[in-house]
Amino acid sequence: MASEDQKAADSTAADQAPWHAAYPEPRTTDLKRITKEALLDRMKNNEKSGRNFVLVDVRRTDFEGGTIEGAINLPAHSLYVTIPTHYAIFKAAGIAEVIFWCGSSSGRGPRSAGWFADHIKSQGDSEMQSVVLDGGIKGWARGGPEYVSRMCEYDATKW
Repeated sequence: MASEDQKAADSTAADQAPWHAAYPEPRTTDLKRITKEALLDRMKNNEKSGRNFVLVDVRRTDFEGGTIEGAINLPAHSLYVTIPTHYAIFKAAGIAEVIFWCGSSSGRGPRSAGWFADHIKSQGDSEMQSVVLDGGIKGWARGGPEYVSRMCEYDATKW
């Protein structure tokens, strides 16, 4: 039998809205996707984050075990209000593609990419694209040595 404290904690957790409920649902849902194989090929051909594209890891509390080299960490939980600033920086740098992911790219990654795509459209920009990395960081890390060699702060115990 659950204690009263546990029942209260369970009730409070169930009553709380998800973190993203404070923001609008992304209008853009038909997002471009990129496979880990395609991204790795681009990296092997000397394409780099910050020059040819920007890699954005949107994990927050689960940001451990490493990330793809060159990625910036912009947690999804605080991304929405900063999108105009990030867009302006990326645009000024001539970035044409922003690639987002989370753990598996089934929640925060696509949501963040959708918000970013919405902003791109609101600016009338037909050059920049918002993209989702299929499989997220878990898919990348499980890709084997060729993939983990392209990660910084890789920790095999987290995967």
